[in-house]
Amino acid sequence: MKKIGILSSGGDAPGMNAAIRSIVRSTIYNGGEIYGIYDGYKGLMEGAIEEMNVSSVADIIHRGGTILRTSRSKEFMTEDGLKRAVNVAKVYDLDGIIVIGGDGSGRGALSLAKEGIKTFLIPSTIDNDLGYTDYTVGFMTAVENVVDAISKIRDTSGSHGRANVIEVMGRRCGDLAIYSGLAGGAESIIIPEMPYDLAQISKTVLRGVRRGKKHHIIVLSEGVGNAYDIAKEVQENTGVDTKVSVLGYIQRGGTPSSFDRILAANLGARAVELVFSGRGNMAIGTKDGAIMEMDLEEALNTKKDLDGEVYNLVERLSI
Repeated sequence: MKKIGILSSGGDAPGMNAAIRSIVRSTIYNGGEIYGIYDGYKGLMEGAIEEMNVSSVADIIHRGGTILRTSRSKEFMTEDGLKRAVNVAKVYDLDGIIVIGGDGSGRGALSLAKEGIKTFLIPSTIDNDLGYTDYTVGFMTAVENVVDAISKIRDTSGSHGRANVIEVMGRRCGDLAIYSGLAGGAESIIIPEMPYDLAQISKTVLRGVRRGKKHHIIVLSEGVGNAYDIAKEVQENTGVDTKVSVLGYIQRGGTPSSFDRILAANLGARAVELVFSGRGNMAIGTKDGAIMEMDLEEALNTKKDLDGEVYNLVERLSI
């Protein structure tokens, strides 16, 4: 009888519930026991754990967020906090803990692994900033959320003849800005991986003005620059009224897309297979359309490369 723990950690992402559903039902199908750990690593330290069954995950595949809730625990990062978490995992005699989350969550899983607890990472973050996998759960839904916002902002910008700087999430990774910028028809994107030139961006806006364009969309990845300072400079350079829209947490909510539900289901099922095989300390992901797994530490140390083709395509299409 295999006993598996499951937790979600860090920022929530659409599709986490689909992953939870897949893990719970795959475990039960294979004759194992599955335990939900509430509030991430904080719940693991505190023993906030309940056995789950098939009904525990009924009617959740379409819901955003995570039914297990999530948190960021500074205490878990201490020696005492880690020791408490390890002791609880041993008390429950868990054969493995499946962690659903991003880079920070993965590093928490690695800390447990180094203490002898078998762990498995399902990449789930709207930032898509894990280098070992092509896509993370929640990323494509977030792209759709941003594109929907861009479309609405374009309507009002076009009515007033304005430019708009739209700030999106992404931390150190520009994927959300690049993909949503391409799908949303942005004239310019500003991302952490590439230098940006506001004079050139202003020229792009003026070029659009000369041909009668009524709106100008600039997608900015958070942390690259101050959105309001950028808008002010663009307006000063062009004379075009330039507004700012900071999308914030709206990007992380809502019903997960079919892509994210399918990805989450496949990654969750594969994680359970790995537990039953006796393996441990693995990160599950996708590469070139196929489900794959990699040593957890190696995966977390894999550099995230910029998708230069998509970035350059945005530049070419903004003429």
